[in-house]
Amino acid sequence: MCVSRTAGSRQTTARGRIRESGDYGMYMNTQTERACAFLALHRPGDPLLLPNPWDAGSARILAELGFAALATTSSGFAATVGRMDGDVTRDEALTHAAAIVAATGLPVSADLEDCFAQDPAAVAETITLAIGTGLAGCSIEDYTRDDANPVYDIKLAAERVAAAAAAAHAGTFVLTARAENYLHGRPDLADTIARLQAYQEAGADVLYAPGLTDLADIRQLLSAVDRPVNVLAMPGVPTVAELAEAGVSRVSVGGAFAYAALGALVSAATELRDRGTYGFRTGTAAGRDAAGRAFS
Repeated sequence: MCVSRTAGSRQTTARGRIRESGDYGMYMNTQTERACAFLALHRPGDPLLLPNPWDAGSARILAELGFAALATTSSGFAATVGRMDGDVTRDEALTHAAAIVAATGLPVSADLEDCFAQDPAAVAETITLAIGTGLAGCSIEDYTRDDANPVYDIKLAAERVAAAAAAAHAGTFVLTARAENYLHGRPDLADTIARLQAYQEAGADVLYAPGLTDLADIRQLLSAVDRPVNVLAMPGVPTVAELAEAGVSRVSVGGAFAYAALGALVSAATELRDRGTYGFRTGTAAGRDAAGRAFS
């Protein structure tokens, strides 16, 4: 789908960051270029660090810090409109994704949850709409939104991925297929691997099992597939260096950065409310300076 090439002298470090911040997006003028650049950043053993901004401002700050690509977060975005994860509409998610794309010009992959559809044809429609926003890629989950039966039957799940992949590869678009077992009370490694193998055969470009934390399990998954694998940074997950040594291609943070920001807000507001002091101001300098650099 993409012709391999390098961005002249603009090289990435071993941690998936660019050495020259601020102008990386100028190299990628089209959606196709961003998608190809995004796929090329997935290198086993040299993982792309993929942070998840929740609005245009956080996207610009992360770009200014030198990250080579970004991803949206469904939970982080939902929090900005006062809702829980899973409570935004497809139109809202795509509008948000377009705003993140426009903020920096970096490749952006969108968290589009279950692609807002059960039927494979409707899943494909979501992918086509996502390409139109300028996104470089997106993810599709096998979560059903039904907590009594949280994960799709593997046959239907693979059909949904196949429909998404056909739509993605009708253009140039990086599809990440997610196996949601570990996030929904089904810590079954064998089934998770079988699902990701099926999604690989269905055409997924990147594979992802959020909630997988044990390094031995991650190694087993890596040995069973031949697509780049994303790992979600969460408590108990090995360090980036350990994941790199195992052959992981991408590390993302989900809603963690958004909730870290909300945690700082809670801490500052609680101090003001309960103590009437302003110690929280000592921690604002770094954010103010970063915003000044990113927004000026």
